[in-house]
Amino acid sequence: MAPALRYLGGACARARGGFSGALAWGWGPAPGAPWPLGRGGRRASTSSFDVVIVGGGIVGLASARALILRHPALSIGVLEKEKDLAVHQTGHNSGVIHSGIYYKPESLKARLCVQGAALIYEYCNQKGISYKQCGKLIVAVEQEEIPRLQALYERGLQNGVQGLRLIQPEDIKKKEPYCRGLMAIDCPYTGIVDYRQVALSFAQDFQEAGGSVLTNFEVKEIEKAKESPSRSKDGVTYPIVIRNTKGEEVRCQYVVTCAGLYSDRISELSGCNPDPRIVPFRGDYLVLKPEKRYLVKGNIYPVPDSRFPFLGVHFTPRMDGSIWLGPNAVLALKREGYRPFDFSARDVMDVIIKSGLIKLVFQNFSYGVNEMYKALFLSATVKHLQKFIPEITVSDIHSTLLSSLCSACGGLAALWPLVLGLAHL
Repeated sequence: MAPALRYLGGACARARGGFSGALAWGWGPAPGAPWPLGRGGRRASTSSFDVVIVGGGIVGLASARALILRHPALSIGVLEKEKDLAVHQTGHNSGVIHSGIYYKPESLKARLCVQGAALIYEYCNQKGISYKQCGKLIVAVEQEEIPRLQALYERGLQNGVQGLRLIQPEDIKKKEPYCRGLMAIDCPYTGIVDYRQVALSFAQDFQEAGGSVLTNFEVKEIEKAKESPSRSKDGVTYPIVIRNTKGEEVRCQYVVTCAGLYSDRISELSGCNPDPRIVPFRGDYLVLKPEKRYLVKGNIYPVPDSRFPFLGVHFTPRMDGSIWLGPNAVLALKREGYRPFDFSARDVMDVIIKSGLIKLVFQNFSYGVNEMYKALFLSATVKHLQKFIPEITVSDIHSTLLSSLCSACGGLAALWPLVLGLAHL
């Protein structure tokens, strides 16, 4: 077991308090030190664990589940700052099960996304979690998009995506009667699911296997224990101290951080490099009125432009039967701010001073201006949607505006392959 875990080591070059050696996501015994299997039983005390995972989103819960299923002798705890699990990025996303067509061939993202799609369907079947394999069309509406579409199709074949077809306008109409296009990629393996439900199922698996979940535990400090409490061996056996904003503490041997939009700050607390810095972007979705849901059967996506970091506005069916239209991509003024006027002075200052925002803005200036314009004017978004479904009008859009959040250093679509890869460890 120790060699498998130490394989992840070495990512953090420095650690507070002179504690050397680390996992890729946090601290642990120095390379070469023995991993103390089950020392002191399942748990030394109510606040001491062999491994602590910071973050109760889908990545943290998948990591916890994978570790405890592979190493049941270890005591493992999950710390979550909110009162409930999976309420941020995991609970604020489009819910698409991606097939793996977008990623560079032979990359880890491509491999894990293809494998992960199969694994999540398998897991949902095992657990009775509802999903819909409704498929996806990636549609070219302009002649200049066809070469990019064909290149994307070839990439999907190289990645081993199941069931891909290049289809012509007549077949587009068979799949999506109200959609227009010159050519499209049919991705029948794409689906939708409620990822928060999946994450909560991971949490249940973890707890049933003996894991512990501590909510309302917002991490404020991570450090090496300076000295052992009187007549206690915890300071020797569990040398890492994690404190929350209330002054409560948890001790452990290893810490794995999966903190979502706070990954850089938690990394810095652990003594690791905070780069890349998080730059939060909010994606606003419009909702199609119930009486107009017949216009969309499955996912309808534009042909992505590799010059820009986002996939563009698309049509996304949801598990509750609603149809989401979007998202745009606008800079958020708060890391977990889901409303347009949510604001955090610290988050804004971090973006301006510490991040690569200026470089990002200059590289994508025209795209950013266009996204801001669409965010301000509903008619601009609807005009873009009409390229695919001409029948849609402004009056067909519900007034409700829904938001998701991702970071400039990796959106949610890129996280699901990692999640399923971890779950399969």
